[in-house]
Amino acid sequence: MDKTTRLIHHPYQPPEGYSAPQPGVFKASTIIFPSVAVLRERYKDEVGHQYTYGTKGTPTTFLLEERLCTLEGGNSCTLVPSGLAAIALVNLALLKSGDDILIPDNVYGPSKTLANAELANFGISHQVYDAMNPADLAAKISQKTKLVWLEAPGSVTLEFPNLPALVRICKAKNVLIAFDNTWGAGIAFNPFEQGVDISVHALTKYPSGGGDVLMGSVMTRDAALSSRIKHCHMRLGYSVGVNDIETVLRSLPSMAVRYAAHGAAAHELAMWCQQQSDIVQVLHPAIPGSPGHAHWQEVCTQGQSAGLFSIVLHGRLSSAQVDAFCDALNVFKLGFSWGGPMSLVVPYKVRQMRTLPLPEYLQHGHLVRFSIGLEAVEDLTADLAQAMQLAFKSFRISC
Repeated sequence: MDKTTRLIHHPYQPPEGYSAPQPGVFKASTIIFPSVAVLRERYKDEVGHQYTYGTKGTPTTFLLEERLCTLEGGNSCTLVPSGLAAIALVNLALLKSGDDILIPDNVYGPSKTLANAELANFGISHQVYDAMNPADLAAKISQKTKLVWLEAPGSVTLEFPNLPALVRICKAKNVLIAFDNTWGAGIAFNPFEQGVDISVHALTKYPSGGGDVLMGSVMTRDAALSSRIKHCHMRLGYSVGVNDIETVLRSLPSMAVRYAAHGAAAHELAMWCQQQSDIVQVLHPAIPGSPGHAHWQEVCTQGQSAGLFSIVLHGRLSSAQVDAFCDALNVFKLGFSWGGPMSLVVPYKVRQMRTLPLPEYLQHGHLVRFSIGLEAVEDLTADLAQAMQLAFKSFRISC
Protein backbone atom coordinates (compact mmCIF):
# COMPACT_ATOMS: atom_id res chain seq x y z
CA MET A 1 0.00 0.00 0.00
CA ASP A 2 1.31 3.43 -0.90
CA LYS A 3 2.51 5.65 1.94
CA THR A 4 -0.05 8.33 1.01
CA THR A 5 -2.87 5.82 1.39
CA ARG A 6 -1.44 4.47 4.66
CA LEU A 7 -1.30 8.00 6.09
CA ILE A 8 -5.04 8.37 5.43
CA HIS A 9 -6.01 4.86 6.56
CA HIS A 10 -3.76 4.55 9.60
CA PRO A 11 -4.84 1.69 11.89
CA TYR A 12 -4.29 3.45 15.24
CA GLN A 13 -7.43 4.09 17.33
CA PRO A 14 -7.45 5.67 20.80
CA PRO A 15 -7.91 3.05 23.54
CA GLU A 16 -11.32 2.58 25.09
CA GLY A 17 -11.53 3.57 28.72
CA TYR A 18 -9.06 6.43 28.43
CA SER A 19 -10.12 9.06 30.95
CA ALA A 20 -8.94 12.61 31.73
CA PRO A 21 -10.40 15.76 33.32
CA GLN A 22 -11.20 17.18 29.88
CA PRO A 23 -13.23 15.10 27.41
CA GLY A 24 -11.91 14.08 24.03
CA VAL A 25 -12.64 16.33 21.07
CA PHE A 26 -14.16 14.76 17.97
CA LYS A 27 -14.03 16.84 14.79
CA ALA A 28 -15.89 15.72 11.71
CA SER A 29 -17.79 16.72 8.65
CA THR A 30 -17.77 13.18 7.24
CA ILE A 31 -18.83 10.34 9.56
CA ILE A 32 -17.67 6.82 8.65
CA PHE A 33 -20.27 4.02 8.72
CA PRO A 34 -19.29 0.37 9.21
CA SER A 35 -21.85 -0.86 6.68
CA VAL A 36 -24.67 0.24 4.37
CA ALA A 37 -27.15 -1.28 6.80
CA VAL A 38 -25.89 0.94 9.65
CA LEU A 39 -25.92 4.01 7.39
CA ARG A 40 -29.56 3.44 6.50
CA GLU A 41 -30.56 2.61 10.07
CA ARG A 42 -29.04 5.80 11.47
CA TYR A 43 -30.83 7.97 8.93
CA LYS A 44 -34.19 6.68 10.12
CA ASP A 45 -33.73 8.95 13.16
CA GLU A 46 -33.00 12.29 11.50
CA VAL A 47 -32.60 14.42 14.61
CA GLY A 48 -31.59 12.04 17.41
CA HIS A 49 -28.10 11.48 18.76
CA GLN A 50 -27.12 9.53 15.66
CA TYR A 51 -23.75 10.18 14.06
CA THR A 52 -24.51 10.78 10.38
CA TYR A 53 -22.84 14.05 9.34
CA GLY A 54 -20.94 16.80 11.10
CA THR A 55 -23.77 19.32 10.98
CA LYS A 56 -25.81 16.99 13.18
CA GLY A 57 -23.06 16.74 15.76
CA THR A 58 -20.26 14.58 17.07
CA PRO A 59 -19.81 13.05 20.54
CA THR A 60 -18.34 16.42 21.60
CA THR A 61 -21.48 18.27 20.49
CA PHE A 62 -23.80 15.88 22.26
CA LEU A 63 -21.73 16.01 25.46
CA LEU A 64 -22.12 19.80 25.71
CA GLU A 65 -25.84 19.54 24.97
CA GLU A 66 -26.28 17.00 27.78
CA ARG A 67 -24.31 19.11 30.26
CA LEU A 68 -26.37 22.17 29.39
CA CYS A 69 -29.53 20.16 30.06
CA THR A 70 -28.11 19.43 33.50
CA LEU A 71 -27.44 23.14 34.01
CA GLU A 72 -30.82 24.48 32.92
CA GLY A 73 -33.12 21.56 33.67
CA GLY A 74 -34.16 20.70 30.12
CA ASN A 75 -34.45 17.35 28.36
CA SER A 76 -33.33 18.33 24.88
CA CYS A 77 -30.76 20.91 23.77
CA THR A 78 -29.75 22.19 20.34
CA LEU A 79 -26.58 24.22 19.72
CA VAL A 80 -26.46 27.15 17.31
CA PRO A 81 -23.78 29.70 16.32
CA SER A 82 -24.96 32.57 18.60
CA GLY A 83 -27.63 33.71 21.03
CA LEU A 84 -29.42 35.59 18.27
CA ALA A 85 -29.34 32.44 16.13
CA ALA A 86 -31.12 30.64 18.99
CA ILE A 87 -33.88 33.26 18.97
CA ALA A 88 -34.17 33.05 15.19
CA LEU A 89 -34.32 29.25 15.27
CA VAL A 90 -37.25 29.24 17.71
CA ASN A 91 -39.17 31.76 15.61
CA LEU A 92 -38.53 29.94 12.33
CA ALA A 93 -39.31 26.52 13.76
CA LEU A 94 -42.61 27.45 15.39
CA LEU A 95 -44.14 30.26 13.32
CA LYS A 96 -45.72 30.62 9.88
CA SER A 97 -47.30 33.34 7.79
CA GLY A 98 -50.36 34.79 9.54
CA ASP A 99 -49.07 34.11 13.05
CA ASP A 100 -48.49 36.84 15.61
CA ILE A 101 -45.92 36.97 18.40
CA LEU A 102 -45.57 39.16 21.47
CA ILE A 103 -42.21 40.62 22.46
CA PRO A 104 -41.36 42.64 25.58
CA ASP A 105 -40.55 46.26 24.78
CA ASN A 106 -37.35 45.89 26.82
CA VAL A 107 -36.29 42.75 24.94
CA TYR A 108 -32.77 42.14 23.61
CA GLY A 109 -32.60 44.65 20.76
CA PRO A 110 -31.70 42.33 17.84
CA SER A 111 -34.76 40.19 18.67
CA LYS A 112 -36.99 43.17 17.94
CA THR A 113 -35.02 43.97 14.78
CA LEU A 114 -35.47 40.38 13.60
CA ALA A 115 -39.23 40.66 14.08
CA ASN A 116 -39.37 44.00 12.25
CA ALA A 117 -37.44 42.67 9.26
CA GLU A 118 -37.24 38.95 8.46
CA LEU A 119 -40.33 37.83 10.38
CA ALA A 120 -42.39 40.63 8.84
CA ASN A 121 -41.13 39.63 5.39
CA PHE A 122 -42.36 36.09 6.10
CA GLY A 123 -45.84 37.38 6.97
CA ILE A 124 -45.38 36.96 10.73
CA SER A 125 -46.64 39.96 12.69
CA HIS A 126 -45.58 41.05 16.16
CA GLN A 127 -46.59 43.37 18.97
CA VAL A 128 -44.58 44.73 21.85
CA TYR A 129 -45.92 44.70 25.39
CA ASP A 130 -44.93 46.26 28.69
CA ALA A 131 -43.22 43.43 30.58
CA MET A 132 -43.79 45.24 33.87
CA ASN A 133 -47.56 45.31 33.31
CA PRO A 134 -49.04 41.78 33.03
CA ALA A 135 -52.41 43.27 32.09
CA ASP A 136 -50.85 44.70 28.93
CA LEU A 137 -49.67 41.23 27.91
CA ALA A 138 -53.10 39.74 28.62
CA ALA A 139 -54.84 42.41 26.55
CA LYS A 140 -52.63 41.85 23.51
CA ILE A 141 -52.87 38.05 23.26
CA SER A 142 -55.25 37.12 20.44
CA GLN A 143 -56.24 34.01 18.50
CA LYS A 144 -53.36 34.78 16.13
CA THR A 145 -50.81 34.78 18.95
CA LYS A 146 -48.68 31.64 18.70
CA LEU A 147 -45.65 32.59 20.78
CA VAL A 148 -44.82 34.95 23.64
CA TRP A 149 -41.23 35.92 24.40
CA LEU A 150 -40.20 36.62 27.99
CA GLU A 151 -36.95 38.02 29.31
CA ALA A 152 -35.92 38.51 32.93
CA PRO A 153 -34.59 41.02 33.58
CA GLY A 154 -35.13 43.31 30.60
CA SER A 155 -32.23 44.07 28.32
CA VAL A 156 -30.06 47.07 29.27
CA THR A 157 -32.59 48.61 31.69
CA LEU A 158 -32.77 45.43 33.81
CA GLU A 159 -36.32 45.68 35.11
CA PHE A 160 -37.33 42.32 36.60
CA PRO A 161 -40.91 41.42 35.59
CA ASN A 162 -43.52 39.49 37.51
CA LEU A 163 -42.46 36.29 35.77
CA PRO A 164 -45.00 33.94 37.45
CA ALA A 165 -47.87 36.27 36.50
CA LEU A 166 -46.73 36.52 32.87
CA VAL A 167 -46.42 32.73 32.65
CA ARG A 168 -49.88 32.21 34.16
CA ILE A 169 -51.42 34.51 31.56
CA CYS A 170 -49.79 32.62 28.70
CA LYS A 171 -50.79 29.24 30.12
CA ALA A 172 -54.39 30.38 30.54
CA LYS A 173 -54.44 31.45 26.88
CA ASN A 174 -52.67 28.24 25.77
CA VAL A 175 -49.81 30.15 24.13
CA LEU A 176 -46.24 28.85 23.90
CA ILE A 177 -43.62 30.64 26.00
CA ALA A 178 -40.04 31.20 24.87
CA PHE A 179 -37.70 32.64 27.47
CA ASP A 180 -34.28 34.27 27.13
CA ASN A 181 -32.35 32.76 30.04
CA THR A 182 -28.96 34.36 29.34
CA TRP A 183 -29.00 36.56 32.46
CA GLY A 184 -30.08 33.78 34.84
CA ALA A 185 -27.83 31.29 33.01
CA GLY A 186 -29.40 28.29 34.75
CA ILE A 187 -27.87 29.42 38.05
CA ALA A 188 -30.04 32.25 39.39
CA PHE A 189 -33.18 30.15 38.80
CA ASN A 190 -34.46 27.22 36.75
CA PRO A 191 -36.51 28.55 33.80
CA PHE A 192 -38.56 25.37 33.38
CA GLU A 193 -39.62 25.43 37.02
CA GLN A 194 -41.13 28.83 36.19
CA GLY A 195 -43.29 27.14 33.55
CA VAL A 196 -41.68 28.24 30.28
CA ASP A 197 -41.76 25.93 27.26
CA ILE A 198 -38.46 26.91 25.63
CA SER A 199 -35.27 28.41 27.03
CA VAL A 200 -32.72 30.13 24.83
CA HIS A 201 -29.26 30.96 26.12
CA ALA A 202 -26.42 33.01 24.68
CA LEU A 203 -23.57 30.67 25.64
CA THR A 204 -21.31 33.50 24.51
CA LYS A 205 -21.76 34.95 27.99
CA TYR A 206 -21.30 32.95 31.23
CA PRO A 207 -20.91 29.41 29.87
CA SER A 208 -18.00 30.59 27.72
CA GLY A 209 -16.64 33.08 30.24
CA GLY A 210 -13.71 34.18 28.13
CA GLY A 211 -15.16 36.74 25.77
CA ASP A 212 -13.87 34.65 22.87
CA VAL A 213 -16.71 32.31 21.79
CA LEU A 214 -19.98 32.91 19.97
CA MET A 215 -22.61 30.23 20.61
CA GLY A 216 -26.22 29.78 21.61
CA SER A 217 -28.57 27.01 22.70
CA VAL A 218 -32.27 26.18 22.50
CA MET A 219 -33.66 23.91 25.19
CA THR A 220 -37.01 22.25 25.85
CA ARG A 221 -38.60 19.57 28.00
CA ASP A 222 -41.24 18.70 25.41
CA ALA A 223 -40.42 16.01 22.83
CA ALA A 224 -42.74 17.40 20.15
CA LEU A 225 -41.29 20.90 20.45
CA SER A 226 -37.79 19.47 20.40
CA SER A 227 -38.54 17.60 17.18
CA ARG A 228 -39.80 20.74 15.46
CA ILE A 229 -36.77 22.72 16.58
CA LYS A 230 -34.24 20.07 15.62
CA HIS A 231 -35.81 19.47 12.19
CA CYS A 232 -35.69 23.21 11.47
CA HIS A 233 -32.10 23.31 12.76
CA MET A 234 -31.20 20.51 10.34
CA ARG A 235 -32.88 22.20 7.37
CA LEU A 236 -31.19 25.53 8.08
CA GLY A 237 -27.78 23.87 8.22
CA TYR A 238 -26.83 25.43 11.54
CA SER A 239 -23.66 24.00 13.06
CA VAL A 240 -21.13 24.94 15.72
CA GLY A 241 -17.37 24.49 15.52
CA VAL A 242 -16.07 21.72 17.75
CA ASN A 243 -13.15 23.84 18.98
CA ASP A 244 -15.66 26.37 20.32
CA ILE A 245 -17.62 23.55 21.96
CA GLU A 246 -14.41 22.35 23.59
CA THR A 247 -13.82 25.84 25.00
CA VAL A 248 -17.29 25.98 26.56
CA LEU A 249 -16.92 22.47 27.97
CA ARG A 250 -13.69 23.54 29.64
CA SER A 251 -15.37 26.62 31.13
CA LEU A 252 -18.54 24.99 32.46
CA PRO A 253 -17.03 23.54 35.68
CA SER A 254 -16.08 27.03 36.90
CA MET A 255 -19.28 28.72 35.75
CA ALA A 256 -21.11 28.78 39.10
CA VAL A 257 -18.04 30.21 40.87
CA ARG A 258 -17.58 32.86 38.21
CA TYR A 259 -21.27 33.77 38.19
CA ALA A 260 -21.18 34.30 41.94
CA ALA A 261 -18.03 36.42 41.72
CA HIS A 262 -19.44 38.59 38.92
CA GLY A 263 -22.70 38.99 40.83
CA ALA A 264 -21.07 39.91 44.14
CA ALA A 265 -18.81 42.51 42.54
CA ALA A 266 -21.69 44.05 40.56
CA HIS A 267 -23.81 44.27 43.70
CA GLU A 268 -21.05 46.05 45.63
CA LEU A 269 -20.42 48.52 42.82
CA ALA A 270 -24.14 49.15 42.34
CA MET A 271 -24.49 49.98 46.03
CA TRP A 272 -21.55 52.39 45.74
CA CYS A 273 -23.20 54.04 42.74
CA GLN A 274 -26.37 54.64 44.78
CA GLN A 275 -24.37 57.03 46.95
CA GLN A 276 -23.13 59.20 44.06
CA SER A 277 -24.89 62.52 43.52
CA ASP A 278 -24.51 62.41 39.73
CA ILE A 279 -26.51 59.16 39.57
CA VAL A 280 -30.28 59.43 39.92
CA GLN A 281 -31.18 55.73 39.53
CA VAL A 282 -29.34 52.41 39.81
CA LEU A 283 -30.88 49.56 37.83
CA HIS A 284 -29.94 46.21 39.34
CA PRO A 285 -32.63 43.63 40.22
CA ALA A 286 -31.01 42.74 43.57
CA ILE A 287 -30.90 46.37 44.76
CA PRO A 288 -33.89 47.71 46.74
CA GLY A 289 -35.55 50.48 44.76
CA SER A 290 -34.69 48.98 41.39
CA PRO A 291 -37.77 48.22 39.25
CA GLY A 292 -38.95 44.67 39.90
CA HIS A 293 -36.76 44.06 42.96
CA ALA A 294 -39.61 42.23 44.73
CA HIS A 295 -40.15 40.03 41.66
CA TRP A 296 -36.45 39.16 41.63
CA GLN A 297 -36.71 38.13 45.28
CA GLU A 298 -39.66 35.86 44.46
CA VAL A 299 -37.91 34.06 41.58
CA CYS A 300 -34.23 34.14 42.56
CA THR A 301 -34.72 32.65 45.99
CA GLN A 302 -31.00 31.97 46.55
CA GLY A 303 -30.18 35.66 46.06
CA GLN A 304 -28.18 35.13 42.88
CA SER A 305 -27.82 37.81 40.22
CA ALA A 306 -25.64 38.35 37.18
CA GLY A 307 -22.77 40.82 36.95
CA LEU A 308 -24.75 43.54 35.17
CA PHE A 309 -26.16 46.84 36.27
CA SER A 310 -27.04 50.16 34.68
CA ILE A 311 -27.08 53.69 36.00
CA VAL A 312 -29.17 56.70 35.01
CA LEU A 313 -27.05 59.84 35.10
CA HIS A 314 -28.53 63.25 35.86
CA GLY A 315 -30.49 64.73 32.94
CA ARG A 316 -28.70 68.07 33.33
CA LEU A 317 -25.52 66.43 32.15
CA SER A 318 -24.90 66.67 28.42
CA SER A 319 -24.50 63.67 26.14
CA ALA A 320 -20.94 64.83 25.56
CA GLN A 321 -20.23 64.65 29.29
CA VAL A 322 -21.65 61.13 29.49
CA ASP A 323 -19.49 60.06 26.55
CA ALA A 324 -16.49 61.73 28.18
CA PHE A 325 -17.17 59.77 31.39
CA CYS A 326 -17.15 56.48 29.47
CA ASP A 327 -14.01 57.49 27.55
CA ALA A 328 -12.26 58.43 30.81
CA LEU A 329 -12.60 54.93 32.27
CA ASN A 330 -9.37 52.96 32.21
CA VAL A 331 -10.08 49.57 33.79
CA PHE A 332 -13.54 49.40 32.20
CA LYS A 333 -13.34 48.97 28.44
CA LEU A 334 -15.88 50.07 25.85
CA GLY A 335 -17.49 46.97 24.39
CA PHE A 336 -20.65 44.92 24.08
CA SER A 337 -21.47 41.56 25.70
CA TRP A 338 -20.78 40.37 29.23
CA GLY A 339 -19.79 37.39 31.32
CA GLY A 340 -16.09 37.58 30.48
CA PRO A 341 -13.10 38.42 32.69
CA MET A 342 -12.93 42.08 31.61
CA SER A 343 -15.33 44.77 32.83
CA LEU A 344 -17.16 46.64 30.06
CA VAL A 345 -19.19 49.82 29.69
CA VAL A 346 -21.61 51.08 27.03
CA PRO A 347 -23.77 54.24 27.00
CA TYR A 348 -27.23 53.67 25.51
CA LYS A 349 -29.86 55.97 24.00
CA VAL A 350 -32.89 54.18 25.42
CA ARG A 351 -35.45 56.31 23.58
CA GLN A 352 -34.23 54.82 20.31
CA MET A 353 -34.62 51.27 21.66
CA ARG A 354 -38.19 51.41 22.97
CA THR A 355 -41.61 51.55 21.31
CA LEU A 356 -43.80 52.22 24.33
CA PRO A 357 -43.56 55.35 26.53
CA LEU A 358 -40.57 55.28 28.85
CA PRO A 359 -41.01 55.19 32.64
CA GLU A 360 -40.33 58.48 34.38
CA TYR A 361 -36.85 57.56 35.61
CA LEU A 362 -35.68 56.97 32.01
CA GLN A 363 -37.29 59.99 30.36
CA HIS A 364 -34.79 62.65 31.37
CA GLY A 365 -31.50 60.96 32.27
CA HIS A 366 -28.68 59.21 30.45
CA LEU A 367 -28.31 55.43 30.74
CA VAL A 368 -24.96 53.67 31.00
CA ARG A 369 -24.65 49.89 31.39
CA PHE A 370 -21.78 48.13 33.14
CA SER A 371 -20.76 44.51 32.74
CA ILE A 372 -18.58 43.55 35.68
CA GLY A 373 -15.65 41.24 35.10
CA LEU A 374 -13.23 39.61 37.51
CA GLU A 375 -11.02 42.56 38.41
CA ALA A 376 -10.62 43.69 42.03
CA VAL A 377 -13.67 45.71 43.12
CA GLU A 378 -11.51 48.44 44.63
CA ASP A 379 -9.84 49.02 41.26
CA LEU A 380 -13.20 49.25 39.50
CA THR A 381 -14.53 51.63 42.15
CA ALA A 382 -11.48 53.88 41.83
CA ASP A 383 -11.87 53.86 38.06
CA LEU A 384 -15.50 54.98 38.29
CA ALA A 385 -14.64 57.70 40.80
CA GLN A 386 -11.81 59.21 38.75
CA ALA A 387 -13.89 59.16 35.55
CA MET A 388 -16.81 60.89 37.28
CA GLN A 389 -14.52 63.52 38.75
CA LEU A 390 -12.91 64.19 35.39
CA ALA A 391 -16.08 64.27 33.27
CA PHE A 392 -18.59 65.85 35.69
CA LYS A 393 -16.42 68.40 37.51
CA SER A 394 -17.80 71.41 35.59
CA PHE A 395 -21.37 70.19 36.15
CA ARG A 396 -20.86 70.04 39.92
CA ILE A 397 -19.42 73.56 40.00
CA SER A 398 -22.39 74.95 38.05
CA CYS A 399 -24.78 73.31 40.51
